[in-house]
Amino acid sequence: MTQRTSAERPYLSIGEVLGLLLEEFPDITISKIRFLESQGLIVPERTASGYRKFYDDDVERLRYILTEQKDKFLPLRVIKDRLDTPPAGTERPELKKSEPRGIKNVVSASEVAEREDEIPQVDVADIPVTKTHPASRVPKAVAAPAERQTLNANRRPAMPDPSDAVGRPATYSRAELLELSGLDEATLKDLEAFHLVTARQVGTQGLFDEHDLAVAEVARGFADAGFDVRHLKAWKISAEREAGLFEQRVLPVLRRRSPESRQESNNLLDDLSDLGGRLRAILVARAVAPLRDSR
Repeated sequence: MTQRTSAERPYLSIGEVLGLLLEEFPDITISKIRFLESQGLIVPERTASGYRKFYDDDVERLRYILTEQKDKFLPLRVIKDRLDTPPAGTERPELKKSEPRGIKNVVSASEVAEREDEIPQVDVADIPVTKTHPASRVPKAVAAPAERQTLNANRRPAMPDPSDAVGRPATYSRAELLELSGLDEATLKDLEAFHLVTARQVGTQGLFDEHDLAVAEVARGFADAGFDVRHLKAWKISAEREAGLFEQRVLPVLRRRSPESRQESNNLLDDLSDLGGRLRAILVARAVAPLRDSR
């Protein structure tokens, strides 16, 4: 598996974690990793634009969970209890949170506002700065069980990683997409009409991928807030324009056709996507600031 050096990017994307664990756990999928996250068994960090970041301790915790399932056939509830309170004489893979590293870890204004009521406040002055990997990480703030249930109930749909659907077959049937996203059939048809989701024909069945599911989840949130699907077209147009700008920068790298060019272009896309996400978050936070009640 090709990946960045620890000095360049000291964490793995969800797709890279999948590639790392597939040989040992052939049944592992991105959907399963996301499900384990939704159940609170793993809590990967996220970049400013929402992409998951898996460090060594996150991967080891995930490996422990999968091993317990595979070798001991334990249900997730039991595994979670063992992670929270390991049997005497054993160690559990810890949930840890790495310290801020470089520009990718700058949190946007909108994220700060969204998280203020969800996690304990930490004095940044008390956290030493380090660029080593995987050294010196402060513990990840984990809510108490009752608080965690409340957080999970109110959690917004998770943003997909860039690799969520790349090279992965579409796997969700129409019925599954509707059930998992909470959409109704009419809204799904509107999403298809505006080309926000697209079923891939596999045999006689139309199947959706991870990105389609993520869009459907977000669309449901907007629908609950009173927005029509046609309003979401603006985000699609904006994303396509942004991708066009990135293409102008990435294509010259790919045309070199050197062994390193493909990985370099992927790394560049990661950086540009992260910067674009952060810029959008900052600009939106600034634009909506006059609407907030300052009392």
